[in-house]
Amino acid sequence: MQLLDKVYKQNEVSWFTPVELFKPWYAHGIAESILRTANLSVPLKIYEIGGGSGTCAKGIMDYLKLNAPTRVYNSLTYISIEISSSLAKKQMETVGEVQSHSSRFRVECRDAANRIGWGEADQQPCWVIMFEVLDNLPHDIIYSRDQFSPWMEVWVEKQAERSELCELYKPVEDRLISSCMEILDLEKESDGRTSASLVRNVWAKVFPKPRRCWLPTGCLKLLEVLHGALPKMSLIASDFSYLPDVTVPGERAPLVSSKRDGKSFDHKSYMDAKGDADIFFPTDFWLLERMDHHCSGWLKPDQDKSSKKGKKRRTLTLDTSSFMEEFGLPSKTRTKDGYNPLLDDFKNTKIYLSVPTHNTK
Repeated sequence: MQLLDKVYKQNEVSWFTPVELFKPWYAHGIAESILRTANLSVPLKIYEIGGGSGTCAKGIMDYLKLNAPTRVYNSLTYISIEISSSLAKKQMETVGEVQSHSSRFRVECRDAANRIGWGEADQQPCWVIMFEVLDNLPHDIIYSRDQFSPWMEVWVEKQAERSELCELYKPVEDRLISSCMEILDLEKESDGRTSASLVRNVWAKVFPKPRRCWLPTGCLKLLEVLHGALPKMSLIASDFSYLPDVTVPGERAPLVSSKRDGKSFDHKSYMDAKGDADIFFPTDFWLLERMDHHCSGWLKPDQDKSSKKGKKRRTLTLDTSSFMEEFGLPSKTRTKDGYNPLLDDFKNTKIYLSVPTHNTK
């Protein structure tokens, strides 16, 4: 912990990802999970979204070079989708430290959530990996005056006569917000069609309480694009399942923090973040799984529940420690007294795996 504190003070960042802190062992665990799961009879293609400094890419490629069959490494294609031009350059430098990696690695500097950038749909199997990406994707807020009033979209406006931002509430019209609400069944909850909601409505009239809910609309948009562009993809996503000491109100609310003089402090409102704050959202992995099924074409809100249509994805969510015990090399990060930060720290992170099934209908 003293070493970690020293590292953070030396670097003007609020936090490092587990991939960076536990290099190369975290990336090696990811590589092993791909090796065990992938169909190695076809060339291995890996897309990484938001690859940071290239640490994960280099770690995975190092592991594949040493442990995969030679033909797998020789036919490997590793593509980083990176929106930041400075990070794209850094990734090329990091991966280029191993000469043989260079011909198998490239960076496409673009927004992964823009469908146009992907071109025609690729029907070949591939892998998509993203670590600590979901917590930074855009979210929307919906608001309800009390437990039985309809949900409203929240807009943020800067009024000419006031220096601070203020919220406006409008009827829900945004497509992504509506889709998230359908996946969560929030509309049924608020219209009183179920017996449980009737009980809640009576309770709400006695004890009215405003509600706020953060929706991962950016994640939904990204999943829609990925399923459209890469219908045969296998997906690995790692992120925070909950965040401690969140003071911003609302379900799935973010942690908003700034760093000054090597110390971090949290904001009580997201509107206090004037461009110099980090915003981390917790990932609701249950909701992530539902959105994944929805975007694959299987879980549609208006779908006949008696339908025999099979799932198009096989999914699994694991604690990071369980994942690394299965696929990683925990002995490499164990300290002399038995403490293992790779397994014992980051208890609030999970890894989501999703692979296609053979159901095509």
